Amino acid sequence: MAVVVVQDASTEAGRVPPAVHRILAAAGLATRPVRPGDVEDPAAALDEVEGVVVLGAGPSPGAAGPALVREALAADVPVLALGTGARLLAATAPAAGAGGGPGGTDGVRRIELTPAAATDPLFGGTGRPSAGLRAAPGAHAVPDGAVVLASCADHPGQAFRIGAGAWGVRFLAQDGAGRLGTWGEELLGRFAALVAARAEHTATRAFFTRRAGAWEERFAHQTPAYEAAVARMRLAPGRRALDLGCGTGRAMPALRRQVGPRGQVLGIDVTPAMLAAAARHGRARHGHLLASDCTRLPLPDGAVHGVFAAGLVDHVPDPRAALREWARITAPGGTLLLFHPSGRAERAARHGRPLDPADLLAEHNLRPALETTGWLLDEYEDAAGHFLVRAVPLPRP
Repeated sequence: MAVVVVQDASTEAGRVPPAVHRILAAAGLATRPVRPGDVEDPAAALDEVEGVVVLGAGPSPGAAGPALVREALAADVPVLALGTGARLLAATAPAAGAGGGPGGTDGVRRIELTPAAATDPLFGGTGRPSAGLRAAPGAHAVPDGAVVLASCADHPGQAFRIGAGAWGVRFLAQDGAGRLGTWGEELLGRFAALVAARAEHTATRAFFTRRAGAWEERFAHQTPAYEAAVARMRLAPGRRALDLGCGTGRAMPALRRQVGPRGQVLGIDVTPAMLAAAARHGRARHGHLLASDCTRLPLPDGAVHGVFAAGLVDHVPDPRAALREWARITAPGGTLLLFHPSGRAERAARHGRPLDPADLLAEHNLRPALETTGWLLDEYEDAAGHFLVRAVPLPRP
């Protein structure tokens, strides 16, 4: 796992402040130092990266720094911007005006957490910022839609969150040795733990975000194979179908035709860029699109009658936990269909490797995995031109 550390041009190239390196390394995170003006391809700079720490923006953020941060935000790569780095983060979105929040009443510029900080994924549970931390001067503009997390009487908008995973903390300017103080090091440590916990999903989002724009055109020739696979689900009209890990939603038109106008179709994916591509290609006409973790679905027990998952098992961090979750949301008599438009041998050859006997999708591994997670294997086909598994829920005790 790696974190890109963005520093201003005054820092030594290739050197991460020792305190920052130590805290990230303690969470198992390697560091990749960059300076904003040195980034030629922002998307490539995020390859195999699970987080971004912005320590400085220099006198002017420039074009390269915000471009790198915008790429990170688009791919839901967690970002923590400190000191002048928060200005670079703020430059990625239109400003909504000066941030407000509680402040001291005694004339002391004491930084206070806002009520929103209590439920924030990063700030929640942190103590009150230490008295020695100095507020960044001025009434700073907060990005449009951002949540203000810390403020003070004279200088509001001291910390904010953009979306679900990007934080700007203006009052945490590092000193010459990169020290952040006790409170700042605690916050960076919490960020490092959050990056490590989200690493699997971050990598998936980053991979597919870069490819979302061209995905539909690149794989349009596979549409007939998707339609044939959906037909094997044999769902009755009026049923509820889920395209899980839907990508651009290529299975959704076929699912809609199968369940008919009285049925329901839901496409779920963890990558917002893929869902945006699905909407551009008109898939919202066939059902609802929802951004969600496919291993923790916001659906009640027995909510759907059919789960279609194409190429998904290889991309979830814990396949057995995922299969168990999919069994939970499937009604008795429902169907799970795992599909890939190429067989296991073809995919292994394409990647220059032999078939792995430990591969979960091998029948001798998949059958017991299904049975221990709530499924009974009904059909198994690992052909030259496709991989298809049909399973039905085991009776619940």
